[in-house]
Amino acid sequence: MTGILLSKGFVAQFGEQLQAAAKAAGVSPQIIHLPDDASQRLPAADAAKIEAAYLTRDIRFSDHYQSFGDTMKNAPSLKWVHFTSTGIDQHPFLPALRERKVRLTTSAGSNGEPVGQTAVCGLLMLARGFPRWIAAQRERKWDPVRGAGVPRDLRGQTVIIVGLGTIGATVAKMCQALEMKVIGLRRSPKRDGDPVDEMHTLDKLPALLPACDWLVLACPYTKETHQLVNAKTLALMPKHAHLVNVARGAVCEEKALIAALQSKQIAGAYLDVFEKEPLPAESPLWDIPNVIVSPHNASASAGNDTRAAAIFTENLKLYAAGKPMVNEQG
Repeated sequence: MTGILLSKGFVAQFGEQLQAAAKAAGVSPQIIHLPDDASQRLPAADAAKIEAAYLTRDIRFSDHYQSFGDTMKNAPSLKWVHFTSTGIDQHPFLPALRERKVRLTTSAGSNGEPVGQTAVCGLLMLARGFPRWIAAQRERKWDPVRGAGVPRDLRGQTVIIVGLGTIGATVAKMCQALEMKVIGLRRSPKRDGDPVDEMHTLDKLPALLPACDWLVLACPYTKETHQLVNAKTLALMPKHAHLVNVARGAVCEEKALIAALQSKQIAGAYLDVFEKEPLPAESPLWDIPNVIVSPHNASASAGNDTRAAAIFTENLKLYAAGKPMVNEQG
């Protein structure tokens, strides 16, 4: 193995872990960094040594993102790229890497617990009426809930979770702790230990929705899940039901969702993802009562980089051994 393109921040934080993995793998790759000045190109001689690269969060959200992508596209010996994120299709350089048949791996699962916890936080805020209290607080208004407006007990309510990966399983476990009825939807049947009361395939969703109190989207974005939630889907949900979307914006038809929320076809939503991001300032979603918006940030957690680094270093050993890697993309 020749060289690995890495950020200086990654090496400073996880350098010892990287060295240990390389030693275990029997390789001693050269660590290559981009120039500190993002406008400068990496010398061609250094780019020619790059066999692997890791797109870490500190690069993804920095001025070096463009130059990192350009460097990978122009690195003639590049064979493998690891990503700190789960979804990778948003990267503009990805088609070029796929055309060259560069092996691609992700850190899927590394941020599943925080996303699941944030989803349940949104669910609880809606279930307990926090949007009303927060609005009243901004107005310095004492506005207790009385009479018919008091929230329903969560115990016994039905939550349908689309996708039972790390995120969906985290949501399911927490909902079971709240004594809710948990229904999971995925391709494979229920297995021992799955934290659900029932497991169904995705095609059963329309039949399940009339008894749904909460619909949680925690699935990958695929052709099968494109606009899974649409006008027809929403019309099947009870008027007291809520939607939680921590999947991808395109899993939900946003225009139909806005109409359903404005007409009170459904009671509310917590949304972390949107068809267009950042969510435009003119979007009605910002102002609809009982809608909680977060900026595609449900995964934010101090432990994510450590978990992602563990997947990367494990993959380094597998790559060096010529074996299939964790979370390798087809």
